Amino acid sequence: MVNYYCPYCNTKYQFQKKESSKGKLICGLCGENLVKKPFIRLNQIIALVAASSLLLPLIYTFIFLIKNQINPPNKNYKANGTSIIIIKGTIS
Repeated sequence: MVNYYCPYCNTKYQFQKKESSKGKLICGLCGENLVKKPFIRLNQIIALVAASSLLLPLIYTFIFLIKNQINPPNKNYKANGTSIIIIKGTIS
């Protein structure tokens, strides 16, 4: 369903008339041609981008918080014997 509106009249008092000769919709109050209302407006796209830029880091943080609660990370910080040998070999 395509919505039409008059850019000059208040939306409360608008009603549509169809011009019989051309088939165009005109405003019943002022007689201007009605303008097609877009499905998604530019300010809606900007609002979605702004809201997602604020919410996505929060959601990302909660996902990793829950993931680390279910499977805690392995905190084995013990050095391997091979890395110590490689370090000693480069120093001498």
